[in-house]
Amino acid sequence: MGQLTQNQEKKFSAGLSIVSNFILIVIKTVAGVLSGSISVISEALHSLADLSASCIAFFSVSKSSQPADEDHQFGHGKYEDLAGFIEAIIIILTALYIFYIAIQKIITHNTEIEIHTTIGISIMCLSILVNWLISSYLFRVAKRTDSIALETDAQHLRADIYSSLGIILGLFAVKITGITLLDPIIAIIVAAVIIKTGVKLTKESSNNLLDGSLPKEDKTKIDKIIEGFSHIGVVGTKKIRTSKSGAKRLVQMTIFLPAGMTLIEAHTICDKIEEEIKKNIKNSDIIIHAEPYCKSSKD
Repeated sequence: MGQLTQNQEKKFSAGLSIVSNFILIVIKTVAGVLSGSISVISEALHSLADLSASCIAFFSVSKSSQPADEDHQFGHGKYEDLAGFIEAIIIILTALYIFYIAIQKIITHNTEIEIHTTIGISIMCLSILVNWLISSYLFRVAKRTDSIALETDAQHLRADIYSSLGIILGLFAVKITGITLLDPIIAIIVAAVIIKTGVKLTKESSNNLLDGSLPKEDKTKIDKIIEGFSHIGVVGTKKIRTSKSGAKRLVQMTIFLPAGMTLIEAHTICDKIEEEIKKNIKNSDIIIHAEPYCKSSKD
């Protein structure tokens, strides 16, 4: 994997997620039908949502890796943010559908229905193992490449793990007590967990889509870096604007320099500030505008 570029590794990760989700959908669907468990079937639907998310992630990381062009002069990073938003919406819609079928199951509940819990428990254990391995790998790649699409995909799979654990506990409860009504109740709890994940991811991706500012810690780093150049002429700043596009962090600022400073000196200082920010904030794209300082500059 060390020989792959970041973009190649992102594509490989998204492709691996697609394959694993497809296999899990087939296995869970068969297990849900054979066991008669609505909670297992809800997990198959969850994996179907994960598959859709993985396909979107694969498309987005392929598109976002393309260089800037005439129509997208700031690059294609927003494709990842858009993908993350769509994936999150898919999660929420899936959870709402699970709510629906679980409530229908409660309303039409038949106490004579038998649930074969052993099949469901076995498949859920297999699902946890596969999703843990794939999601752990996706999280590592997402962190290295700063990919929100892959991070969202990994979050999908991690939510799948927690919901699978809940289903296992519920199926054990059904096995011990014989109360089959517990099965759709578990499905509702699973849906609630999924919705929570979906809402969190929606907020994160929509913030980037709407050009929300970088996190507070990044802005604090920028302020400290600029303060560190006060001894060579930087008087202060007029404005600092930040946003995020895919993995790229965009920083625009206006700084005050002494009015008598030459253009070469001002340019050199701007280059040094840019270099220092790039050292401390990965994948940053910086534009610095220098203005001459006089008493009325900050008024």
